[in-house]
Amino acid sequence: MAVLVFLALSSGVTKMMLMQQDVEFFGAYGFTTPMIIAFGAAQFIGGLLLIFQRTRFFGAAIVAITFLISAVLLIMDENIPFTIFTVVALLFLGLHMKLSLAKHQGAT
Repeated sequence: MAVLVFLALSSGVTKMMLMQQDVEFFGAYGFTTPMIIAFGAAQFIGGLLLIFQRTRFFGAAIVAITFLISAVLLIMDENIPFTIFTVVALLFLGLHMKLSLAKHQGAT
């Protein structure tokens, strides 16, 4: 879980700080500066929500959506290593969503 939180938070921060690599990559696919900042903010907020058991499902869902968008763009960019890395993170996010949902349903 800690790795997913770190990935979400660090990915969000780099986009909110408008790191050149992120601006160039996302800009090539039509993302404007405000869109990149909002995308990064969503990742950051999702990462924060991942920390707490009560909000983990929603945090994982938010981060998964942003990582899915990134994966699609990475595939379009033919960047296979980062695509694989992102898909693995998506699988772990999905697992955490499933476990979080099962835990929540078992508590009711």
